[in-house]
Amino acid sequence: MNKLLLRSELKRDEGEKLRLYKCSSGKFTIGIGRNIEDNGISKDESDLMFANDVDRVEKEARSIFGNWKSISDARQRALVNMLFNLGMTRFMTFKRMIGAVIREDWDGAADEAINSTWSRQVGERANRIANMLRGGK
Repeated sequence: MNKLLLRSELKRDEGEKLRLYKCSSGKFTIGIGRNIEDNGISKDESDLMFANDVDRVEKEARSIFGNWKSISDARQRALVNMLFNLGMTRFMTFKRMIGAVIREDWDGAADEAINSTWSRQVGERANRIANMLRGGK
């Protein structure tokens, strides 16, 4: 079977949507007719989406922090973890924390992360991230 031709035909007939939508039968669907409601995703698909998301978030972090290369691995992971959770728009509201990171005031950055509504929402995750910011390990 010519899978390239089949892909073209299915893409024409199903369409391709990169956001979740409900198909004509009311099922949550994504991509080229992928009934995600009934079929879910595979482990490989989950791993691919996760890798793409981490790459995107790290790129966002690099755009925020001009000093990214001088930040320790643990602190980079903490910042990407937080940005991954919050998304760019909400993360950018942490202006004092971002300023502290740029100044490499790690205690100040950790304090700003902890003294937030986000911290109360995510609990132990915020404590782990703050500890990574403080200690750099």
